[in-house]
Amino acid sequence: MRIARFSRRNPTIVLGAVILAAVVLAALAAPWITGDPVLLIPADRLLPPGAKYWLGTDHLGRDIYARTVHGARISLLVGVTVAGLSVLIGLGIGLAAGYWRRVDAIVMRFMDGLMAIPAILLAIALVSLNKASVGIVIIAITIPEIPRVVRLVRSVVLTVREMPYIEAAVSGGSRGQKIVLRHILPSTIAPLIVQATYITASAILIEAGLSFLGAGVPPEIPTWGNMIAQSRLFVARAPWTVFAPGTALAMVILAVNLVGDGLRDFLDVRLARRM
Repeated sequence: MRIARFSRRNPTIVLGAVILAAVVLAALAAPWITGDPVLLIPADRLLPPGAKYWLGTDHLGRDIYARTVHGARISLLVGVTVAGLSVLIGLGIGLAAGYWRRVDAIVMRFMDGLMAIPAILLAIALVSLNKASVGIVIIAITIPEIPRVVRLVRSVVLTVREMPYIEAAVSGGSRGQKIVLRHILPSTIAPLIVQATYITASAILIEAGLSFLGAGVPPEIPTWGNMIAQSRLFVARAPWTVFAPGTALAMVILAVNLVGDGLRDFLDVRLARRM
């Protein structure tokens, strides 16, 4: 009942979920609904959208439709993986830092130092030391995101720790680990779900930016950032080479942000009552 009522009052959230679901399904079915994204046909270079090529071809004669759909797989993989790793690692550190004061004094200073590292510069440094790959990109984006999750979890723990039922559990002789896992951990789930959606959107954008700069996924792998970077010299002559990946990137980011806003409104009881 509550979900149905919420969806009627927030049609944009439903739209975002539908767009995101469609992109996920298309990415999963890419090998069956598209052609070869790396097939080179020089005779068909820079063809406009038509019956043979729905979204046209690029400067090497590659099918833009196939490359755009396959590019969604890399973007979604990076976004979801970065969000999952950031939440899992940040949750454990944030719980310890928020509940045990001695841990907090050491951990948070280290987290402040990590937050000062830009993801793009870290990725460039890692790529210069290692071969460019999806794994390197995920690591480079995850490291700066962890401190943000830690600060969020820590703030929740500091608030919940002062609640009467926590004081009663401490007075009853409950161990710290039991209090954290049984009484404090559930309070962090809702804000973490919302934060995960924003991390997903941020990771997708950063991955596209890294690919555009040549410090991300190798050029032979179709990604939206690579497609935009490789086609930037042909925008005036063949604007469709940039329009397709750019539109797909914007739609996915919009859909993820809409879903995140909807989850925030749905999971925040006080905000839902005001609405």
